[in-house]
Amino acid sequence: MNAETDIYQIMKDTLVLVLAGGQGSRLKELTKMRAKPVLEFGSHCRIIDFPLSNCVNSGLKQIAVLTQYKSQCLIRHLMQHWSPLNNSFGGRLDILAASQQRSESWYQGTADACYQNMGYIKSVAPKYVLILSGDHVYNMDYRKLLTTHVKSNAEMTVSCIEVPTELAANQLGVLKVDCNSQITAFDEKPRVPHALVDAPDYCLASMGNYVVNADVLFKLLTEDAGSLNSEHDFGKDVIPSIIAQHRVFAHRFRSPNGAQIPYWRDVGTLDSYWQAHMDLLNNSSLLNLSDPTWPIWGSSFSRAPTEITNGSHSTCCELKQVLVGSGCKLNSCSVSQSVLSSNVSIGTGSIIDKSVLLPEVNVGSEAKLANVIVDKGVNIPPNFVIADTAIAKQQGFTVTREGVILVTQKVIDRINGSLADIDNIQRFMKSSYTGPLPARIVTPKSHEFRDYVLSER
Repeated sequence: MNAETDIYQIMKDTLVLVLAGGQGSRLKELTKMRAKPVLEFGSHCRIIDFPLSNCVNSGLKQIAVLTQYKSQCLIRHLMQHWSPLNNSFGGRLDILAASQQRSESWYQGTADACYQNMGYIKSVAPKYVLILSGDHVYNMDYRKLLTTHVKSNAEMTVSCIEVPTELAANQLGVLKVDCNSQITAFDEKPRVPHALVDAPDYCLASMGNYVVNADVLFKLLTEDAGSLNSEHDFGKDVIPSIIAQHRVFAHRFRSPNGAQIPYWRDVGTLDSYWQAHMDLLNNSSLLNLSDPTWPIWGSSFSRAPTEITNGSHSTCCELKQVLVGSGCKLNSCSVSQSVLSSNVSIGTGSIIDKSVLLPEVNVGSEAKLANVIVDKGVNIPPNFVIADTAIAKQQGFTVTREGVILVTQKVIDRINGSLADIDNIQRFMKSSYTGPLPARIVTPKSHEFRDYVLSER
C-alpha cells in the first residue's frame, strides 16, 4: 500500500481506543475521588484532553474512551465537553465503562480492558486499532505513527521516545530495536534499561501508544486472556511474548523536522505533575497550549473574565511567568512561576511562587505559598504560610522527595482546629474566669481529641 496516497483511507480504517481507567495512586489525594485522566492541567485542560485533541487534530474520527476507576467526573467531562465537539467534526466518540462483559472481574490490565470490549471493536470493523494511554501530556500527529505501521508492513507498532536511562529505570517500558526498527527486546520498568548504541545515556521508552492490525489484536487478546500467568498488560505480557513470532516495530516520536525530541511527560507522580507545569511556563516552545496550528481543546470552568485589582493600599499585582485561567480574581498580590486554574481567588498581600493552584482555590490575604500543589476547592486562611517542607511535614501535609507540598482541605481544617483549641485556651487564661478550665488533650494511643476538665487547685 502507498501510505502517502492512502493515508485518508488508513484514517477511515482506524479505531482509536483511549485507555482512561487508571487509578493514579501515586498522585495521592489528587486522585482519591477522581480518575487520573480527568485531573486538571495547565489552567484550563484535563490530562485526557491531550490524547483526544491529538486525535481530532490528526483527523481521526472513530474514538472510544475506556473508563473504570471513579469515572463519574471523567464521564461528565466527556459528555459535556467532547460530545458537542465530536458532533461538530462529524466523528464518533463512545464511552466504554467497565461492565464485566467477558468475566466477573473489572479490567485487570490494559490488554484485558481491550479484550473485554472485543465485541464493540468487532462491531466497528476497523482494519487498524490505535491504542492510546489517556494520562500523558504531549502533542503528537498520529498520522505519522499510522504511516510507519503500514509502510513497515508491521502487525504491531509501538510508539517510543528517547529518554535518559536514569529516568526510565524502574519507571517506563524500555525496548531494543535492530537497524530496521524492529523490536528485539521489551522490558517493563527495568532496573537497567537498554541503552542506545549512539547515545549511551538514553534509551527508547514506550509511550503506551500502539497500532495493531485488528485481526492480529483479536488473536493476541484471546491468547492472553487464556494465560493463567499473565497480568493481562500490553507492556508486561503481550509485547514481550510476541516479538519473536510477530512483526513488531518501533516508531520514534520526533519533531516535524526530526531535529529534536518532542515534549512528552507521564504525569503520574506529584513531582512529575508539578514539574510539567513548570515546564509549561519555561518551555512553551516544546509544549504550547495556545498553538493555533495544534490546539488543545481544553475546557474552562468559567466564562467570566479574570479580574486583576488593587487593594486599599493601592499596591499593584505583580505577575511573573504566570498562566491564569478564566474567572480568577487577583487583588494586590504577587504571583510568580505559577499556574492558576479557573476561578482561583488570591487576597491582598499574598505571595504565590512556583505553585499549581487547581480550580476554585481561595487564598486569604497575606498568605504565602511556595512549591505547592493546591487541590481543587481548598480555602487557604489569611496569613497562612506553606513554604517550608520540614514544617509542612510536621503539619501533616504530603511532601514529595523533590520538596513539592500537596495542600488539601482536610489538612488545612485539622490545622485550623488545633489552632482554634490553642486560641480558646489562651483566651481562658487571660480572662477573669476562676472556675474549671476546659481543655482539648490528645490521647497518645488514638491521637484523637477528647474533652477534659482541669479541676481547680
